[in-house]
Amino acid sequence: MASHRKPRQRSLTGTLTGTFTGITGITGLTGMRGGTAARTAATLALASAAGATGVVGAAQAEPSLTPAQVKAEVDRLHHEAEAATEKYNGAKEKTSRAQKELDRLRDEAAHRSGRLNASRNALGSIATAQYRSGGIDPAVQLALSSSPDDYLERAAAVERAGSRQAAAVSGIQRQLRDIEQVRSEAGEKVAELRCSQAALEKHKRTVQEKLREAEELLDRLTAEQRAQLLGGDGHGPDAAASARAGRSASRGPVRAPNVRAATAVSYAFGALGKPYVWGATGPNGYDCSGLTQAAWKAAGVSLPRTTFTQINAGQRISRSQLAPGDLVFFYSGVSHVGLYIGDGQMIHAPRPGAPVRVAPIDEMPFAGATRPA
Repeated sequence: MASHRKPRQRSLTGTLTGTFTGITGITGLTGMRGGTAARTAATLALASAAGATGVVGAAQAEPSLTPAQVKAEVDRLHHEAEAATEKYNGAKEKTSRAQKELDRLRDEAAHRSGRLNASRNALGSIATAQYRSGGIDPAVQLALSSSPDDYLERAAAVERAGSRQAAAVSGIQRQLRDIEQVRSEAGEKVAELRCSQAALEKHKRTVQEKLREAEELLDRLTAEQRAQLLGGDGHGPDAAASARAGRSASRGPVRAPNVRAATAVSYAFGALGKPYVWGATGPNGYDCSGLTQAAWKAAGVSLPRTTFTQINAGQRISRSQLAPGDLVFFYSGVSHVGLYIGDGQMIHAPRPGAPVRVAPIDEMPFAGATRPA
């Protein structure tokens, strides 16, 4: 009678067991002399089946990529990491400002509380003096006084003290309101600080995740392929071409439009070869906006921290107006910046694994330029 049970799916173990059983069955028919050969055949069959299954599983889990595809994916991840780095820099700057403002408000609250305590003590002294002299009716005090003139002087002093007391009470009330306002502002600043810190950690995790993914992709390559890929800066020419460009640019003086621009360019040349370190502003490592900020700081100009804010610092200029020292920005999200040095070249901090170097501004999609004031 036919079975109505649903046939079970055959697992890898079942497949291998069936193969082995079939082979041992043949062994039983051929006798003991065939046992060794059969066992050898069984071993080969098991290894073949397991190997084939492993290849299929690996192919499904991790599709192979060509070196060109790995490079494209690594470049994409590095670009996304750089965009997240600029957001991290912005959150870090905001966190720092919020912390400084919170510290100032706390100091102000402590100072105001000290003044309030002093005012309260003064008011207490006035109240004590009034209490001591206020037990007898003023008319009786005048009648009993041996010196009416002295009494009148004391009475005038008490009246003035009463006025001072009223003013002191009013002042204390005002100080209490001011302290409450400062504490309220401090509470708001605490909330802002926590929000900034959360954003900071979020962007930090994003950067680390993108860089980890890029490193995992690079690990798929051979040493030769990896060296060839990392020879470039992730945006264009290889390291040798960049070095040649740097030597060419440094043969003659850069004709900057003013002393400050010349100082910024000189600083950037001094940073050549230093590593890209995300979130860093030097002097041992830089990210892209950290380098431009440090270069112009050396020239006495304070630039904001991120590419998003640096592009609005100074005079916006067209590509045809570029002069050494200008900031050049790239990508639609304005996520990368370099320092223009003339002849279509810039100095920039490209990405992790690629040190500060000279590169053509044509290697990335141009987004705009700014001339710091």
